[in-house]
Amino acid sequence: MRHFALIFLFLSSLFGKGFFEPYTTTLQSITGNTATITDSNALVIGSSGIIVHKFDEEKSTIIARASVIEKSGNTAKVRFEVFDLLEQSAFPLPGILPQVGDTIMLNYLYDRALIVAPNQAVFEEITKHFDEVTWIHPDIVAAYLATEYKPNPGREEFRQMCRENSAGVIFFALNYNGYLADCQSFKVLKKFESGSISQYQVPFYTRVRGIESAFWKMDSEQISDYNRHYEKLLVP
Repeated sequence: MRHFALIFLFLSSLFGKGFFEPYTTTLQSITGNTATITDSNALVIGSSGIIVHKFDEEKSTIIARASVIEKSGNTAKVRFEVFDLLEQSAFPLPGILPQVGDTIMLNYLYDRALIVAPNQAVFEEITKHFDEVTWIHPDIVAAYLATEYKPNPGREEFRQMCRENSAGVIFFALNYNGYLADCQSFKVLKKFESGSISQYQVPFYTRVRGIESAFWKMDSEQISDYNRHYEKLLVP
């Protein structure tokens, strides 16, 4: 197996040892469920974050999510989405629509990440290189999958784990390519070439063994092809 190190050293010259710097600005104009903001080199198509409405000097609240859908010149366009990362059944969702002047914080929680790696060597290489990122250990994700009888995790399982662990992105290490994807949209934020992989653990590297399927669950089955399974989850 060829390691990922060479490409990661190249990436470090672009992003340091994190992924994307957080970026905060304000909504400039709003049309329907979209708004324009001042662009930044820190943003890519698919970058997501939160919109904060300020009531007064002491009170503010998160009212929506937003994702970058377009970049043109010195501006970017974002689309509003329901913010459910901190959803509580006992509390209603805020009934406030985004307004011009509201604060938008993009690349939100992008310093906390889930990781899908095929073996321990790749897992350790990635996590050691990006040492400024807080990695949610795959054992936590695997333990959840075991309780759900879900050895073939899909988007909803990963979204749930991102919500429960306050993570913003997922790193997928696949054969010849690594992908950094937004937790909610699964939009690929960054793709980079790597080496070939000859050793796989499914559903991914974890010390949790025996994630069983269940005959009464139609979508519960073991992964037969690691790369194909995760490639299908990603949005180009």
